[in-house]
Amino acid sequence: MKAIVVSEPGPPEVLTLRDVPKPGIRDGWVLIRVMAFGLNRSEMFTRQGHSGAAVEFPRILGIECVGIVESAGAGSDLQPGSKVAAVMGGMGRAFDGSYAEYTAVPESQVMPIDSTLDWATLAALPETFLTAWGSLVDALELSEGDTLFIRGGSSSVGMAACTLAKSLGARVITTTRSESKRSTLEANGADHVVIDRGSIAPDVRALVPEGVSHVLELVGTTTLLDSLQAAAPRGIVCNTGILGNAWTLEKFAPMEAIPSTVRLTTFKSDTVDAAGATEALNKIVRAVEDGRVRVRVDRVFELDELAEAHRYMESNQAMGKLVGRLAPPD
Repeated sequence: MKAIVVSEPGPPEVLTLRDVPKPGIRDGWVLIRVMAFGLNRSEMFTRQGHSGAAVEFPRILGIECVGIVESAGAGSDLQPGSKVAAVMGGMGRAFDGSYAEYTAVPESQVMPIDSTLDWATLAALPETFLTAWGSLVDALELSEGDTLFIRGGSSSVGMAACTLAKSLGARVITTTRSESKRSTLEANGADHVVIDRGSIAPDVRALVPEGVSHVLELVGTTTLLDSLQAAAPRGIVCNTGILGNAWTLEKFAPMEAIPSTVRLTTFKSDTVDAAGATEALNKIVRAVEDGRVRVRVDRVFELDELAEAHRYMESNQAMGKLVGRLAPPD
């Protein structure tokens, strides 16, 4: 089969198209014919060498995919020919992932889906929308009438969170560092778009003087302290992303940094599995099919274009999800 193999960390050019053996199958695992997959910044970090000892090279990257079951281990309920999504659980890190014509994945990470969406649109959903869903529903407990502030709103997770939050009946304030992206965010459903120049809490409080009830922090430690100041008393702040490319917060003094009664939590997409997320993914699919939730695919790349895709991802130009496709266009 054809696959993109990374032999050692480096620039996008280390993503090399090769012929490699098709993965074998074993009990508890599923062999999937990959039709399309979302591209993620965590794959960029792994390719750059930031995953440390957690990843051994050579490696086929890719932490998610949608496709068709080719075969499954003994005792599996998944039937050959059925449509599925797979995400996380070590994909593209502990074992070879989805940048290939076939991938073998633990059944615990494989979610049956029933959908009429085209493969590229379907591929934009699993990692991005389940991360947004987990952040909003499980971590932030967002509900109708709440006000959500999204820091990093022009990212794929930010845009997914906005449209999901609107479908839940929330008011959404979102950010971008570029004025040129304002109209896209408004078309995605944002009630207010704020240009992020580094200190955003005063701008948010100009819109909501008492502070917002919920904050989704996607930029991470570089902006978290400022975002905390936008939260209302008893508000919730969820740090989900690291778009700022910084993993740690130095000299963090919680009693000073966190406003009184504001709660700080996180959501990590590596907690997503089939048992906990299959129902949510299919709810999201239905909502996209019904037009209640928007999904924006920025660009679609073929398998032999993934070096270009990673260069584009590094440039931060995308407005929406980047997708790799192996199936012909629907």
